[in-house]
Amino acid sequence: MTWDEKIKDFEKFLRFERNFSENTLDAYIRDIKKLREYATECLEGVGPDTISYDHLQEYIFNLSKQKFSERSQARWISSIKAFFKYLVEDEVREDNPSSLLEGPKLGLYLPDTLSLSDINRMIDAIDMHSDLGKRNHCIIEVLYGCGLRVSELIDIKISNINFKENFIAIHGKGDKTRFVPLANFTADLLQCYMKETRAKNKCNKKFEDFLFLNSRGTSMSRVIVFLIIKELTDKAGINKKISPHTFRHSFATHLLQNGADLRFIQEMLGHSSITTTEVYTHLKTDELRDVILNYHPRNAKLIK
Repeated sequence: MTWDEKIKDFEKFLRFERNFSENTLDAYIRDIKKLREYATECLEGVGPDTISYDHLQEYIFNLSKQKFSERSQARWISSIKAFFKYLVEDEVREDNPSSLLEGPKLGLYLPDTLSLSDINRMIDAIDMHSDLGKRNHCIIEVLYGCGLRVSELIDIKISNINFKENFIAIHGKGDKTRFVPLANFTADLLQCYMKETRAKNKCNKKFEDFLFLNSRGTSMSRVIVFLIIKELTDKAGINKKISPHTFRHSFATHLLQNGADLRFIQEMLGHSSITTTEVYTHLKTDELRDVILNYHPRNAKLIK
């Protein structure tokens, strides 16, 4: 039995039985391949069926000394646990050497957000006279107006947009479909982009149904969207680490701050669990602090 054999089996399991998204699947397999490399270089003759808890603990310890983030370390352990749980279920092993592994304690992850002013500054930095600029403007508005993941954005099909009812059918994580409402502003912008910009640009026949295309007339990559946003962030002079996901955070944050129900936000984001969406409730902390400072009788400002 070799590492490569079991990694291929594990990949098939995650893809077809667990319905992992491509990004999550790639991360898990990449993590297990790193473990394979360690076993090959440092643990001669040790395969996935014989590696022990002590081996895994030493591997994690060596990685932790390389100054990777706690979040990365937690993901490695999650990947390793999933791999060996699969091997036990597949009767490759009787024991699970990863069962006692403990990841680092993670604090609350507070996502970066953009204010409406920040978003408008980025839009103002776009060259609206070019077709690429008009496309990029539309990309920013759809990310912010619909709260999409970047993988969902680049996969939008024209046939999945319903302008009569103003919604987009989005195929998200786990191959689940959800219907995301389109604000009138976003819908009008999309229609204008499709009629006046996209319709006159080069389009490869295989990608005729894709909403956003690159300069070669094929579907856009995640990397291109990241680069577009980085360039606009720099031009706008925004000193934050901004990614496509930041617009998703901003979408949820602004809805919550304006009184939207958390359950509705959960549905629009495509979160399977409400606990994932609840991270956004921290964003009212500053408002609650202001209430204490301004209205509590023990606050120094109110003592005369």
